[in-house]
Amino acid sequence: MNITAEDILGNPEYRAISYGGYREVSRETQPTVAELKEDMKILHAMGIRILRTYNVQLPHASNVVKAIKELKEADPDFEMYVMLGAWIDCKNAWTDQEPDHEVESEQNAGEIERAANLAREYPDIIKILAVGNEAMVKWAASYYVQPWVILKWVNHLQEMKKKGELPEDLWITCSDDFASWGGGDPEYHTEDLNALIKAVDYVSMHTYPYHNTHYNPEFWGVPEEEEGLSDLEKIDNAMERALAFAQGQFQAVSDYVSSLGVDKPIHIGETGWASVSDGHYGPKGSRATDEYKQGRYHELMREWTEAEGISCFYFEAFSEKWKDPHNKKGSENHFGLLTVDGKAKYPLWDLVDQGIFKGLGRNNKPITKTYKGNKDSLMLEVQVPPTRREQTIPH
Repeated sequence: MNITAEDILGNPEYRAISYGGYREVSRETQPTVAELKEDMKILHAMGIRILRTYNVQLPHASNVVKAIKELKEADPDFEMYVMLGAWIDCKNAWTDQEPDHEVESEQNAGEIERAANLAREYPDIIKILAVGNEAMVKWAASYYVQPWVILKWVNHLQEMKKKGELPEDLWITCSDDFASWGGGDPEYHTEDLNALIKAVDYVSMHTYPYHNTHYNPEFWGVPEEEEGLSDLEKIDNAMERALAFAQGQFQAVSDYVSSLGVDKPIHIGETGWASVSDGHYGPKGSRATDEYKQGRYHELMREWTEAEGISCFYFEAFSEKWKDPHNKKGSENHFGLLTVDGKAKYPLWDLVDQGIFKGLGRNNKPITKTYKGNKDSLMLEVQVPPTRREQTIPH
């Protein structure tokens, strides 16, 4: 039986995650196929069945697919699928020249060709192809493009499907911020976006209440009527509001798509919560960052999305050091549910207790709990969100 994107997206039996296997401070050190297979076994044990990758400029994604293929050959019961990302940029992105957001990068055509070739080569593994990652949102100032660029490549890939040059059941999307999909500022409501919504097979949207604890923190601070609660109640209530914030962004995208007369699946391409931050989200900022809150957010998101038939490519599987190489405590380095050296953070402690990681590990180390499994030690670092009076709401 050929399993398709339609079968797995929104199906709680096919849990999804965003994955980068990088273990060093630079992507120049590519993870080996053997290391990727180590990670695949860990994720499979966690119940993950769909991985999201981000580009085919580097060998990482093709090696991930190769690792899955080899694991399937060794064990017919091993099941894993891929949402393959093709990276899209504007002209002069990541150079010392001014980015030109009205013109696309000369690299995009080659990236789309590589992605299409890989999807054609591994139709039993690659079920989704995503054109761009946060490539339309205006705050991606170093590389964002106009929606017509994404639309052009989505149409190109859809045409390839019609001609039989790609599997007809390969789903094509773009993975972008909720605002880029019409769920925020009306400046994004363009004819090109509307055409894109009609062209994709489903909408893949991102939502990050974590970042909004700093940038849009009205939902986060402890309201006056909750000031008499225990610290844990204040924290848990704040996490419930964080979930509601994400649900509101999802609903806003859904409303915009519906307003166009379009009935199309919407799934979450990214959402997550960092466990370490020395910046905006740490002790001197929004106090949003620790493993307890990460665990609650992961639990709340999984419960909601699985009950509603929404796939959630939770960000992310393992923490990666290259994201913010000059600042070890930068939050971007700490979104993983597992640390770089393979320790299970608080969201996964119960899985360690269940023994699902027995015989598995990363870098030849078994999977153990952070904080040596001592919740009291963990909770010493957990801070209560600021009261509304303490908050300085940025404008």
